[in-house]
Amino acid sequence: MQALRVVRECNPPDWLVGGGVIRTLVWDWLHDESTPTPLNDIDVAYFDPTDLQPDRDLEIERTLYHLLPKMPWQAKNQAAVHLWHERKFGFPVEPLASSADGVGTWPETATSVAVRLLDDDEFLMVAPCGLNDLFELVCRRNPRRVTQQIFEQRLADKQIVKKWPKVHVVHDHPREGSSC
Repeated sequence: MQALRVVRECNPPDWLVGGGVIRTLVWDWLHDESTPTPLNDIDVAYFDPTDLQPDRDLEIERTLYHLLPKMPWQAKNQAAVHLWHERKFGFPVEPLASSADGVGTWPETATSVAVRLLDDDEFLMVAPCGLNDLFELVCRRNPRRVTQQIFEQRLADKQIVKKWPKVHVVHDHPREGSSC
């Protein structure tokens, strides 16, 4: 909750917190883990089509670090993803329409979940691929922008099954570019 309050205070446009941080919290809980899995990062998605410079991400991260130090903040302007995606992943993508649209492209269906803490302390939840895979411990590739090769590499790098042995990995090959 503290991280959500800090992002709310920072208030980047159309912000959401999600991805691995939510998956990790839920899967640790479903595995009855008494020691939380260390977070690689706290993904802060925001959408600002008026400032597509990478320095904007760094500015938001610096503000978040100032408000809550020692947290692994990672801010990404979803309005700018199409500008660097091909360089990083080897294929171009269309521009996104919002932060929620960006969440819908995140690598696994169980990580395509994000929340915003509203002013009244209620949650706005965004789950374009649904919540079933998250709560049923299913790791499945989100075919919208993730190739099978990228998915397999992420499984190896993140050691998903080693961390959470109850997770069922789906090694399907859905049609590229299809929705979750």
